Amino acid sequence: MTEQLFSLPVVNQISTTISQRQIDELPVIVVSHPKVKAAVALQGAHLLSWQPEGEAPVLWMSSASAFKEGVAIRGGIPICWPWFGPAGKPSHGFARNFAWTLTDHKESAEGVVLTLTLKSTPESLELWPHEFVLTARFTLGASCHIELESAGDFEANSALHTYFNIGNIADVTVKGLGASFIDKVDGAKLKEEAGDLTFTGQTDRIYTQPQATSEIVDPVLKRTLVVAHENNADVVAWNPGSALSVSMADMPDDGYKTMVCVETAQVSDKHVSTAAAPARLAVTFSIRK
Repeated sequence: MTEQLFSLPVVNQISTTISQRQIDELPVIVVSHPKVKAAVALQGAHLLSWQPEGEAPVLWMSSASAFKEGVAIRGGIPICWPWFGPAGKPSHGFARNFAWTLTDHKESAEGVVLTLTLKSTPESLELWPHEFVLTARFTLGASCHIELESAGDFEANSALHTYFNIGNIADVTVKGLGASFIDKVDGAKLKEEAGDLTFTGQTDRIYTQPQATSEIVDPVLKRTLVVAHENNADVVAWNPGSALSVSMADMPDDGYKTMVCVETAQVSDKHVSTAAAPARLAVTFSIRK
């Protein structure tokens, strides 16, 4: 799936290493830089791929995902905002379903910075009665830093719903989540569980006292993905397991085996944005061999 993004025909060559391309109905900004390859769909400011030089793809994308206007993309990093889950319609908010604008780009020997912006519209005001400016900045190189900034006068929930590409879910361990979590598979019960997270079936947990850094230890791909969270209350861990995977039209039946979501999130509490002080949610990914 990832390779397909980099072989799409160029619609507009924005700079030496940045181009606009098209996948089905959606425009995509593609980065082909000596240090990094990446792709961001303008719909949702949705990072589809981040692949530092010499590395296997870090983000997982569903081969069954639709790339249609107004339809959520399965994989990569959906931006959930201004609510999480079924708190409103559409689920996980409207930011991931709306078209954003590429408002700035910079290049250096180390990589590329892309800035995308979404502003309130009559359509968004019908769904959520607040004026806003939402900015997503992607600093893409040997590491990947994502910053989501929301300006306006409101409270909101948010999450960077990251799907990581892994060797096999049965072998992966996630460290640094803390012990306290809300178990959404078991009626949203509050639970405590010391130790690292391993996966034996459908898993959907909101960890409410996580450490600042999560680590996804992947013995199959022989790497540890280091996820450094900023300005978050929570970290969400999700894997659909076999039965749910089969029921999802936009996921292959065995898709759950090669992905895990470890999400930088503000779910159990809300971020407050004011005219003077925008709210921020940020994350940095790096790879340790």
